[in-house]
Amino acid sequence: MKTVWKGVIGAALVAAISAGTAIGTNNYIMSKQSYAAGDSTASVFNQPVRLVNYNNVAAENTDFTVAAESAVHGVVHIMATTNVQENPQGQYIDPFELFFGFGGGGFQRPQPQPQVGSGSGVIISTDGYIITNNHVVEGADELEVTLNDNRKFDAKLIGTDPATDIALIKIEAKDLPTIPFGDSDKLKVGEWVLAVGNPFNLTSTVTAGIVSAKGRGFMTGSNDKNKIQSFIQTDAAVNPGNSGGALVNTKGELVGINTMIYSETGSFAGYSFAVPISIAGKVASDLKQYGTVQRAMLGVMMIGVDNIMDMLSNPNLPDEYKKEYEAMKEKIKVSEGAYVSEFAEKSAAKAAGIEEGDVIIAVNGTKVKSSHALQEQISKYRPGDKVKITVNRQGKEKTFEVELKNAEGSTRVIEAAKGNSADVLGAAFEALSNQQKRELGVSYGIEVTGLLNGKMRDAGIKKGFIIMVVNVQKISTPEQLEKMVDRLLKSSSDERFLVIKGFYPENGRTKIFAIDLNE
Repeated sequence: MKTVWKGVIGAALVAAISAGTAIGTNNYIMSKQSYAAGDSTASVFNQPVRLVNYNNVAAENTDFTVAAESAVHGVVHIMATTNVQENPQGQYIDPFELFFGFGGGGFQRPQPQPQVGSGSGVIISTDGYIITNNHVVEGADELEVTLNDNRKFDAKLIGTDPATDIALIKIEAKDLPTIPFGDSDKLKVGEWVLAVGNPFNLTSTVTAGIVSAKGRGFMTGSNDKNKIQSFIQTDAAVNPGNSGGALVNTKGELVGINTMIYSETGSFAGYSFAVPISIAGKVASDLKQYGTVQRAMLGVMMIGVDNIMDMLSNPNLPDEYKKEYEAMKEKIKVSEGAYVSEFAEKSAAKAAGIEEGDVIIAVNGTKVKSSHALQEQISKYRPGDKVKITVNRQGKEKTFEVELKNAEGSTRVIEAAKGNSADVLGAAFEALSNQQKRELGVSYGIEVTGLLNGKMRDAGIKKGFIIMVVNVQKISTPEQLEKMVDRLLKSSSDERFLVIKGFYPENGRTKIFAIDLNE
């Protein structure tokens, strides 16, 4: 049924475009009369308003040159290099095979080469702060930024936020060209936008398109409960390398950070997505000021009204779920909004008087059409901010003032983890010598050679422990572990933890320790 209706809608759009072309720009009329003398077609339908001498600029006459010229100077090329640790023995031996009595000799394999990736970034401050995507810089040991005038700078990572796929980096430079922030909330579907970036390493590339949708959300397979999925969808051509680049309006204002494409081939197929600057700008500001994102929470589990209706139209929906969704539908008296299905343990919304079954339809007067749109609106605020939440409660509108909280249920500022890896872990490490490797029957690993007060001692790790794997990554040098921990400390993700696997030489039995870096 949905396929049929999609076809009908598509045919209707084509017909409307054809009719508009035939009529001509100068012949639109605002009237309650028929289209032309003797034409009785219009009188059959109720069309009270029609256009007369419509003077808006035709799409083909829109000038993109000013916006493009200003934007290209504010977009940079980012080269991210990850150094892969070489095995000095030139062999690979899995220690866990040895523990279970397998293996013994190892085999030769080519030494790994540094991994190099590239993307784009946007200069948002004259003193060198650059916003980009987290996935552009994630795991990188070195970052090199190339400006539009071909100057190159080493960059340092200020902070990352995997939940929004936003990262902030900095170069040491002054008087840089910037792209001013626009208002992504005021962006309209059908509005012209430009995507500026470096696809396929082609610097300063500009493509044009329109805003196809706002508040677009879709499943990404992420388990991050804080994952923000409220994108600006456009048909501006975006390809690999555009990630982290600018989406600007025709004024040259930054309205989004290009993030991903929808494609079965890996290349542009008509759909691209950008993080609204209302979200990205706030995240970047938090990373600069606090080192981590101050994420505000309503404290509700929500389902889009449209999602509920879609589920009920699914003929394969199991009966137990069907009853649950039908019960929700009975309470819904609007066609758009975010249905409140549950509350968190410490819920700001519940404390303010919002109830299960309410449908949130506005935040501070801004209309909310879906759960993704609600998420976008709330993500603009910090814990402690007060917002007006309008709900529809079985046909009646009510407005509540809600003081937003953080994930801990308080309004305090969440501090970024202090210090470096050595301070946090409270341990000293040494790479295994060749003799130790032979004696232990391993080809990589580091030894814990000293302990002070810190997370390693708190976890129960003792001096002499041989660390083999941390977060599924094999560890050959102390520097590898330190870089991994430092990256996690700069991340605003709630999932900052270490799972450490290794053994004590006395018995060789594998032991696993978990360390939470958030605590």
